Amino acid sequence: MSTEELFTTLPYKVADMSLADFGRKEIELAEKEMPGLMALREKYGETKPLKGARIMGSLHMTIQTAVLIETLVALGADVRWCSCNIYSTQDHAAAAIAASGVPVFAWKGETLADYWWCTLQALSFPGGKGPTVIVDDGATPR
Repeated sequence: MSTEELFTTLPYKVADMSLADFGRKEIELAEKEMPGLMALREKYGETKPLKGARIMGSLHMTIQTAVLIETLVALGADVRWCSCNIYSTQDHAAAAIAASGVPVFAWKGETLADYWWCTLQALSFPGGKGPTVIVDDGATPR
């Protein structure tokens, strides 16, 4: 893989952006089942306590993770995300997060090379910066 292929300026890479609306509806439903995160948004959303934090996430890219991502953003964080598993991404969740403007690099059925490429993209913040916080469940691609 060339350097140009490794280091990209793509804002996101997901399977199918046409799934974003469905993903958004699912996220709205999940928010009703995640009162802790919603309470954090309510209590701290205006003060943005995570302002300046660059958070890279490598967790299963699911609807529930999408609620977490949007909570981190609501609290002021700059977030980039990839999936921790090549099989677990819910493509509609990834599309909805990409549509919201958060850089996400995840799709169901990634190859091992794709997995590591996505991880590199999530670690690479604008201006050559890296994350200040990494949220990871162990970085095992399978």
